[in-house]
Amino acid sequence: MTMKRLKSLSIGNLVARIPIVQGGMGVGISLSGLAAATANAGGIGVIAAAGIGLLEPDGFTDFLGASIRALRREIRRSRELSPGVIGVNIMVALRNFADMVRTAVEEKIDVIFAGAGLPLSLPELVKGSLTKIVPIVSSGRAAALISKRWLDKYDYLPDAFVVEGPRAGGHLGYKPEQLDDPDYRLEKVLPEVVAAVRPYAEAEGREIPVIAGGGIFSGSDIRKFLELGAAGVQMATRFVATDECDAAKAFKEAFVAAEEGDLEIIKSPVGMPGRAIRNPFLDSVEQGERKPFACPYHCIVTCDFEKAPYCISLALLNAQKGRLEQGFAFAGANAPRVKKIVPVQELVDSLVAEYEESGVLAEGPGLPLGPAPSD
Repeated sequence: MTMKRLKSLSIGNLVARIPIVQGGMGVGISLSGLAAATANAGGIGVIAAAGIGLLEPDGFTDFLGASIRALRREIRRSRELSPGVIGVNIMVALRNFADMVRTAVEEKIDVIFAGAGLPLSLPELVKGSLTKIVPIVSSGRAAALISKRWLDKYDYLPDAFVVEGPRAGGHLGYKPEQLDDPDYRLEKVLPEVVAAVRPYAEAEGREIPVIAGGGIFSGSDIRKFLELGAAGVQMATRFVATDECDAAKAFKEAFVAAEEGDLEIIKSPVGMPGRAIRNPFLDSVEQGERKPFACPYHCIVTCDFEKAPYCISLALLNAQKGRLEQGFAFAGANAPRVKKIVPVQELVDSLVAEYEESGVLAEGPGLPLGPAPSD
C-alpha cells in the first residue's frame, strides 16, 4: 500500500514543506522563538503583532514607537534563526494596524495574516512589495466580499485565506449563540469559503489556497480538513505547549493542567466573545470586581476602555510573563487534551506521523475510503 504523504502548502511563490500555519498568539505568546522553530520544522511560523510594544521598556510611555521597534526586532530575529517561511498576524482592529503592516513590509516579511475585522484596504499598504496578504475570515460571505472589493479597487486578489471555526482560542469572529450551532462548525464553513473563493481563483487562473483553523488538534484532524478542501491548516493551541513558545513556563503549564470544563467563553472588553482557561482572575471579573488600570494606549478600536472592568492587553501581558493571578490565557477548545510540553520539531513530527497513520487506517482492509474520524 502506498502511504499518502502530506503535501506542501504554496502561497504564491512561498512554499512550506508541511501545510501547517502556526497561529499568531498575542500578547507575546508567538514571537521570533516560536515562529522560527515552526519555520525550521517546515511549517509557516507566525509572529503576533498585537500588544507587542508592551514588551518594550517604554511600551507604556511610547506605545506606537515601541510597537514598531519590537515588531522590527522580532522579524529580524526570526530571520537570523530560520531560513523558512515567516509571517506576521496583525489584527485589523488594532489602532496601529497600518503602522504594523508598513513595518512588516519594510522588513520584507513573507506573509501577513489579517483578521479581527475586514482588511479592505490592505493591498494599498503592501503595494510594490513581495509580501503575501492573507485575510482571516469566518464565512464564505466575508471571503467573497473581500475578494470582490480588492479586485474592484486594487486589481488584486488575496494570496490565500484562513477560515477560523468557532472552536478556536482567543477572540472569535462569531456571535456567542453561534459557537455551538452546527451550522457554524468549521466542517461546514470551510467548504463554503472554498466555494466562495473558487470563481475568483478560476477567473484569475491561479490558486487561492484556503487554510482551515480552529479546533484542529491531531494528524487525523489535518487529514479530515485537507480532504474537505483545505490546502493547509492553522494550529495555535498545540504550539503553546512547546519548548520554543515565547511565553513563560507557567503559561504553558496552564494548558497542560487544564481539564474538561476549565474553558469558558468570556465577554472581552473589545466587544467580542473569547475562549479562555478559567482562573481566579476571570472568576473575580465575573463577580463584578474591577481591575483598575491606566490605559497605555487605546490599542484596539472596539475596546470601551472607559467602562472596561480590566485592560485586556495588560491581562494578556501578565499571563505571558507567568503572572496568571493578574491575567488569563486564551486557549482553543482542545486545550484540555494537551498533556505535555515538547519541542516544536517533535510536535510537527508527531502530527505528520498521525496524518500518515490515519490514512493507512482509512484505507485498510474492510474499511471505507474517506476522511478518518477526528480523534
